[in-house]
Amino acid sequence: MNTLSNVYTRGGEEIPPSTRVAPDVLPEAKSSRTGVSVEYTPSVDKEWFVFRASYGREDKASDYLIEDGTYTYVAKRYMDKIVLGKRKRVLEPLVPNLIFVYTTKEKAETYVRRTPILSYLSYYYNHFEQDDNGKNPPLTIPEGEMLNFVRATVNRNEHLLFVDPAKCHYKGGEQVRVIAGLFEGVKGRVARVCGQQRVIVSLYGIGLVSTAYIPTAFIEIVKGEE
Repeated sequence: MNTLSNVYTRGGEEIPPSTRVAPDVLPEAKSSRTGVSVEYTPSVDKEWFVFRASYGREDKASDYLIEDGTYTYVAKRYMDKIVLGKRKRVLEPLVPNLIFVYTTKEKAETYVRRTPILSYLSYYYNHFEQDDNGKNPPLTIPEGEMLNFVRATVNRNEHLLFVDPAKCHYKGGEQVRVIAGLFEGVKGRVARVCGQQRVIVSLYGIGLVSTAYIPTAFIEIVKGEE
């Protein structure tokens, strides 16, 4: 049977300091090219937009946006891969090609429509709604839902999964909260995925993300909250 050990990195590897996050605080967004960093600062003028970067260029786009002063988040997880005949631990996007960008509508338009160097960047559209012209508007994620998604994925755990709803076997419909361990603070629904008890986090318009295995003792039912 799997134990709590499978929610930590293999071989006792320490999680990078930048991935340690308090329940209501996001880590700094940092450019891998220049080291420039941007802190998340809540603003009534900003929303969480979802951008699509073609051909796996999410890191390249993220670097540019951060260097321009915009906060971004790219969900990743560690994976073991064979590179040139050797097993290597690498970071891979959890949701390929997608970047979550906290910015104003005007700035989002500038990036997508009026920045030639970002010609490979586009909106991820909301296919569940239509604007006055009958078109799907750019997808934005409610702040509470986005912060919950970050809590679930910021540790970059190798057992994180972007899952097909058909493969989630829910154990009741109650909303729960993880109260201890690596996923403390995450809210979702309990399900069996890959033969394990996990918590499923929903991201509007995108899909479902599964945590690693969560012991029953680490879960409480959320009452009186959405």
